[in-house]
Amino acid sequence: MGGFGIGTSEFAIMGLVNRVAHDLQVPISDVGYAISSYALGVVVGAPLIAALAARVPRRGLLIVLMLLFAVGNVASALAASFGPFVLLRFMAGLPHGAYFGVAALVAAAAVPIDQRARAVGRVMLGLSMANLIGAPLATWAGNLFGWQVAFAGVGIVALLTALLIRFVVPAQAIDANASPRREFTALVKPRVLFTLGVGCIGFGGMFAVFSYVIPTLTEQAGMREALGPLVLAVFGIGTMLGNVFGARLADRNLLRAIPTILIWCLIVQGLFYFAANSLWLGIFFVGLVGTSVALGPALQTRLMDVAGNAQTMAASLNHAAFNGANAIGAALAGVTVKLGFAWSTTGLVGAALAGGGVVIFYLGLWVERRQRPMAIEEGNAPH
Repeated sequence: MGGFGIGTSEFAIMGLVNRVAHDLQVPISDVGYAISSYALGVVVGAPLIAALAARVPRRGLLIVLMLLFAVGNVASALAASFGPFVLLRFMAGLPHGAYFGVAALVAAAAVPIDQRARAVGRVMLGLSMANLIGAPLATWAGNLFGWQVAFAGVGIVALLTALLIRFVVPAQAIDANASPRREFTALVKPRVLFTLGVGCIGFGGMFAVFSYVIPTLTEQAGMREALGPLVLAVFGIGTMLGNVFGARLADRNLLRAIPTILIWCLIVQGLFYFAANSLWLGIFFVGLVGTSVALGPALQTRLMDVAGNAQTMAASLNHAAFNGANAIGAALAGVTVKLGFAWSTTGLVGAALAGGGVVIFYLGLWVERRQRPMAIEEGNAPH
């Protein structure tokens, strides 16, 4: 339920960019700043909340985070001009990463070690359901009654989630050794940083395409805006398939799954550049772009493996990285459109970012393999 609310808030705006731009009197491309602002809130909030709340019981922390998320979205619905709207989207994004990080840890602890990626995938399934049902419904309601309805509805879902957490999620013992200092050690671990780099850059391609998918198809393929909810639903189906198959690939062979998924992202996002000129082929490729979500469970599991004692920080930073990808992808795609390139050039931006993710992944493995013999040699050296 929490993932459903978060995903609806994050992705519904992609189907409402035209409406938001018209009502708040800004160019369509400027709405990308609101998308990037939310993502930046996730990037800032995830490490700060993970560190400062290291000793807070996980159930209580999840409730507080959902209440903050509810306030941020209701306030967004009340924004009267574009500047405050951008700021309030930043505030709404602050609890996002920490919420998912803590929820992923709770889920991973509930299953055998060889099923962790699938457990994380189930938590993230709320995001996919948001793309399949929440975002299309919010887009339909937002275009019919005003975009404010979409964010107000998310606020209601968030309040319901907080209530359900209180009565459904079991209380867990506090880690007596947890501390902000220990959580911040994740920020100096090279394997953690490289994994976050893969997410921040490699995952940006999906957001480069999806942030402007509605104007791309309306401008280049002649799509009617009424088909916007269908486009978001097709994207949602893609995210569900990607989530399921990506988690299974990760449980089988994690280090092989990550580059395989990135190469798949590079291919489908690059081909979107050509497919966007045809209505139904373009919509089909939107679904294929949605399968890029397969990267999520794989990177979350990788972070659990390399974070050591800083599990909460690493788990939260995974979603910060994904929203860093959101900010980077939306911003770069917006720049290409402002420079006068075709809307579908967002697909080429996406392919380039996915390729960058592959490079970062293999660079991280190279550094790790070079450091391993050095660590063994130092361990055998006399003191």
